[in-house]
Amino acid sequence: LVMVFYGSNGKSNPVSMENKVEHQAKNQITYDIHLPSDLGMLYKVRLGPQSVENSISQLSPRHFKMQNTSTLDTFSLTINKTLPLSLNGDRWIEFPIEWPLKEALSVVTYHLRVFSRNILSERNLVHMTACVYGTHGDTGDRSLLWSLQNVQQGENNESFLVTVDAVELGELDKVVLLISSKTDCKVDIKKLHLKEAVKEHPIYVFEVNETFSVNANKPEIQREIPVSFVIRGDKQKNDIDNNLHKEGSETRNLTEYTIKVYTGDQRGAGTDANVHVILFGNEDKSEVFQLSQPLEHQDPFERGKVDTFKITTKKLGSLHSIEIGHDGKGF
Repeated sequence: LVMVFYGSNGKSNPVSMENKVEHQAKNQITYDIHLPSDLGMLYKVRLGPQSVENSISQLSPRHFKMQNTSTLDTFSLTINKTLPLSLNGDRWIEFPIEWPLKEALSVVTYHLRVFSRNILSERNLVHMTACVYGTHGDTGDRSLLWSLQNVQQGENNESFLVTVDAVELGELDKVVLLISSKTDCKVDIKKLHLKEAVKEHPIYVFEVNETFSVNANKPEIQREIPVSFVIRGDKQKNDIDNNLHKEGSETRNLTEYTIKVYTGDQRGAGTDANVHVILFGNEDKSEVFQLSQPLEHQDPFERGKVDTFKITTKKLGSLHSIEIGHDGKGF
């Protein structure tokens, strides 16, 4: 088991969980780790196996707690997930570190679509990963050929979708591909499209247009692909803006809010009801927002989970209260 820590001053190398602390409580493992440099204010952790090549027995972390032994700053989080996340799926869990009075990032689901000519016919021989970089760090190396979705095949073209859960990356910068094979082969990649799963735009386009000659006896091929262009979907944005403006009124400012809902870790804490929220400010109140699609791409309001929602509404001024409730469904 390894962890990678991200801070305002950079990120750590993978830290192996080897130095266990003696006298541990039941169902709890404590590790003593030493980071070689000061990472600054930590904002993200990635947790996963030592090697994605090796199969591992299932591990089900329930809670994560971390303390700086010098400053005694402490962070804790309920995880309640099992590694690997699926039999042929992602081997990594990422979560943001939240500090008092500091705005935290959110976990989002990214859709990475790969356009190629022959990868699907070679997928049992080829190992290929992608590491996506943005203003808030990177995803680490994620496999592109384990769990394919929405496969589309033509005579000379094919594409498939890969789902990546990661702490939000901000503006994307580049993708680094690593390609290796068990035998000599050629892999033809045309381009990559990357976007958040719950959004139509922006779509980041990475033009590759290269045939990679992979040799089983040579080191893996590494290729850095900078973003080629971004499809912003301005027309869609304008349509949304227009729907929020009353006919004939002047364009008003829009504000995006991030809402985090922490469901208690007690029996009966979760709900299947339809949850809504209304924000009240000193200038106006928002419309009713249904909280149904969290950025974590999970069923919302499950026991011990954290759900993140982003809403966009008219200018409200300084918030002074909220209304949150549900329709009682399931009772």
